Amino acid sequence: MAQAKSDPNYKVIAENRRARFDYFIESDIEVGIVLTGSEVKALRTGQSNIAESYASVENGELWLINGYISAYKQAGVFGHEERRHRKLLVSRKELSRLWQAVGREGMTLVPLVMYFNHRGVVKLKLGVAKGKKNHDKRATEAKRDWGREKQRLLKQG
Repeated sequence: MAQAKSDPNYKVIAENRRARFDYFIESDIEVGIVLTGSEVKALRTGQSNIAESYASVENGELWLINGYISAYKQAGVFGHEERRHRKLLVSRKELSRLWQAVGREGMTLVPLVMYFNHRGVVKLKLGVAKGKKNHDKRATEAKRDWGREKQRLLKQG
């Protein structure tokens, strides 16, 4: 990840920070996304949100549902719908693996990060996740707090 940040084309557009709190992320996969020109222009200005979105396998295709990309004002009448379903690009082998994870194992496909890669193409990192219960969330928070406290003590001592 540190190597990608030194690249001038790499830029994080939107991050779903809540996902790691609400879900156990089992694995992740980088997928492409089908966008219109006005959507790419809007993403370059950094106006998007993937916090409330999820991915779903429908009719043999992978879709991003409820992802928000703000309207690009200069597009005028040729703009885009802000919360439309967007097709995600993934190989057939990966699609079948994701479909099995969702169908048989009860997993959820959660978008983690949307970014421009080193070539300037929009990519989405999708996490295959299992939902956390409230006691799991409390345990995660306690572990994180103890880590912070430990760092504080090591700095002082």
